[in-house]
Amino acid sequence: MSNTFPAPDAGPWVDAWLSPARYGVYLTEADGDRGHALRLYQWNTALSCAVLHDLGHLEVALRNAYAAALDATWTGTGHWLDDPASPLRAPLLRTKKGGPRGTRRVDVNEKPRKAIDAARSRYGHHAPPGKIIADLSLGLWRYLSSSAHEKTLWVPHLHFAFPPGTDRATVDQAIGNLHGLRNRAAHWEPLLAAPLKHRMDELAWVAGLLSPQLAAYIGHHSEVNTFLARRP
Repeated sequence: MSNTFPAPDAGPWVDAWLSPARYGVYLTEADGDRGHALRLYQWNTALSCAVLHDLGHLEVALRNAYAAALDATWTGTGHWLDDPASPLRAPLLRTKKGGPRGTRRVDVNEKPRKAIDAARSRYGHHAPPGKIIADLSLGLWRYLSSSAHEKTLWVPHLHFAFPPGTDRATVDQAIGNLHGLRNRAAHWEPLLAAPLKHRMDELAWVAGLLSPQLAAYIGHHSEVNTFLARRP
């Protein structure tokens, strides 16, 4: 985009654009300096793009690694995306806190089923599996390593995506942290206090489990540290 237009002063239009609450986060960080606050917001936007760039590479790798592991180990009569007995589709009841009695029974596969079915409705029953897999969000893949899926997914299928002896809980914690970061960045939330260096280390670790070459590739092309060093 051309930058031949002079930047306007950080007047009331910024509050209308960002909302007083959102802009207020940056004003507080900038000790009330409106120009500095707007520069911080612009920096945060660029940093978010850099974070999403790296996380996007990991997301593609994770879903493809999980799909490959399921392809290699699933022995049902239909594809694991569609077979009613698939560990992504079969009802999986777990007890969770909440509800009038303090606990409730939930089907943790309800969301994966709905997500797969929604993708099928968009692309048709005969769409190839790869089309459906690419349409499913990180939010689906992220929860497949949870403790609720340990016996049905991790042990028989997904652990093959990682080196032998990889601890499910440690992987799940890291992927959960990265999923949370992705949601913040994708919604342009402030990353001013986010532990980004630690999160990028987690990203490199998970990527390295999937492929050391991928981790090196992401690290080589990442601009996150560059933007962190340029904070206004």
